[in-house]
Amino acid sequence: MEQASLTILGGGNMGAALAHGLLRAGLAPSMLTIVELSPDQRKTLSATFPGVHIEEFVQKCSAAVIAVKPADAVQATTLAVQAGAQTVLSIAAGVSLATLQKAAGDGVAVIRAMPNTPSLVGEGAAGFALGTSCTESSEKFAAEVLGSVGIAVRVQEEQIDAITGLTGSGPAYLFYIAESLMAAAEEMGIDAELADPLVRQLLRGAGVLLAQSTESPAQLRERVTSPGGTTAAGLASLRSSGVGEAIVEAVRAATERSREMGVEAEK
Repeated sequence: MEQASLTILGGGNMGAALAHGLLRAGLAPSMLTIVELSPDQRKTLSATFPGVHIEEFVQKCSAAVIAVKPADAVQATTLAVQAGAQTVLSIAAGVSLATLQKAAGDGVAVIRAMPNTPSLVGEGAAGFALGTSCTESSEKFAAEVLGSVGIAVRVQEEQIDAITGLTGSGPAYLFYIAESLMAAAEEMGIDAELADPLVRQLLRGAGVLLAQSTESPAQLRERVTSPGGTTAAGLASLRSSGVGEAIVEAVRAATERSREMGVEAEK
């Protein structure tokens, strides 16, 4: 990506994941700073990212990524702009563009985004929304930063909470399904040592197939469902148990919670 002095505020899992992605994408280590308050985490980051500036306080920069808790996003944005940032990308859940723009001031390009935890392995899915001061270069910046750890899609801000409920929280839904599959395996007489790699590969293989196929999820499901067969029996049980409706409700609940967090962060 284009070389610029970039600061990531917050050296936790997501901040570190973005740092890994940006460096893989070609950002020079000397152009990247990670600000982290925890002394122990700073030591870990220093060992993990040789050549990257690991600091306790915000240093001069031209762009910043806000990777802190929602309650700290406003202060972090203000500090980044005071240090010279003219572009600020926030991944703090629930914090609106209006709140971020107020903290940044007029003329600063503000971007709100929601990546997810598969970003830790370079397979993330993120949606991002642009503030009123953003330009084409701001959109390119967001796409490059978030795209360094997966895919990034521009959305309208009113869709961000739903993106949070869908892809932001979505990995946990799949992990929950994995837990349930392992429990089912044990009940069917398959011990955990054997079930664990099988379930992991099941989800990995199905995910790769879905990602690489041009067919819809429904079409792929139909392909492996023979009338009167074992898959049909399993799917019938899932439908009768209301699993589909439960998944929709999970996304709805997470979306609503994202909205609530935004209200809480703005108080």
